Amino acid sequence: MNECKIANPAPLGLLGFGMTTVLLNIHNAGFFSVTTAIVAMGIFYGGIAQVIAGIFEFIKGNTFGATAFTSYGFFWLTLVGIWYSPTNDHAQATPPSFLGIYLALWGVFTLFMFFGTFKANRALQFIFGSLTILFALLAIGNICGSKVLITIAGFEGILCGASAIYLAMAEVLNGQYGKTVLPIGE
Repeated sequence: MNECKIANPAPLGLLGFGMTTVLLNIHNAGFFSVTTAIVAMGIFYGGIAQVIAGIFEFIKGNTFGATAFTSYGFFWLTLVGIWYSPTNDHAQATPPSFLGIYLALWGVFTLFMFFGTFKANRALQFIFGSLTILFALLAIGNICGSKVLITIAGFEGILCGASAIYLAMAEVLNGQYGKTVLPIGE
């Protein structure tokens, strides 16, 4: 019986995460306001594409990848939902201080996921370590109303997102050529 071989879904998830993270953090660093490009990336590439990658990681039996990609995919979808959900008598707009609490919860989740990378390559460890720092900076910045911390977080987030893009491209190119083209610190 022929068994169906599943391609590596990690590059798709990493690119969805990385590219969306870079775009949003260009905003956080103060270069642009939130644009429809960020919102669309948040829904479709950061959100839906990561969820799809997570489902395929689940099929492959990779609990870490399934948890990471589906969770961060839904992070992007909920973030866009927070920005654009209508308000009414039952639900008010999310104030920055409560957004900080939302981000802090994601930071705690990310810290635990970072511990899970200790058996993985250095590139993945860097992504989760820098993402933990990013969530901490954004949480504190929003809770305290500090534009300076959010700007610093923006630059740190650009680095975090770029590292995910690097790992995605390393996995694609290393897999394509069957050798290390881009090192990932195995």
